[in-house]
Amino acid sequence: MNPKILVADDDDRIRKMIRISLNASHYEVIESATIQETILKAAKNSPDLILLDLQFPDGNGITALREIRSWSETPVIVLSVLASDPEKISLLDGGADDYITKPFSMGELLARIRVALRNKTQDPGSPIFISGNLYVDLSNRNVKVSGITVHLTPTEYIFLTFLIQHAGKVLTQEQIIRHVWGPFAKNESGSLRVHVASLRKK
Repeated sequence: MNPKILVADDDDRIRKMIRISLNASHYEVIESATIQETILKAAKNSPDLILLDLQFPDGNGITALREIRSWSETPVIVLSVLASDPEKISLLDGGADDYITKPFSMGELLARIRVALRNKTQDPGSPIFISGNLYVDLSNRNVKVSGITVHLTPTEYIFLTFLIQHAGKVLTQEQIIRHVWGPFAKNESGSLRVHVASLRKK
């Protein structure tokens, strides 16, 4: 399956240029032209990487970056004409994985995309998680309890892997709901309790 990349830029010409190059390199492309559309498509399509401009008609791209970072670890490469070091440092500290100053060459962009996707594939360290009688192979989506394979629903698996990735940390109910059901999920407290009970039973 080809990696999915969300191209978030309000300039139609730039989106088209990037789309043509990405398609030629066998990437699947999703496009957005506003902050709201970017957040919605990031939640709905679960892209493997996001290319994010900073200037949109409905606000600053940093808003989208912060929102997406609150529930997703998807790599984000910022594309912007802003070029000062303090601005770049602020964006990287705020959750961006990389930064490219406009104008840029497609060769450089494609190289940085490959690096970001390679780093994502290698993360988070060991793909095997073991705790007591629980064994989870994150690479192969294989879950076992006391050596017996356990079949999880897609939602249960997303929930479990989120807990594994944040092992040892205190997570709020809101953080879990936003990650499992998306940033616009509402009234999912009951569903969360059901899934917690189901996982414990399994």
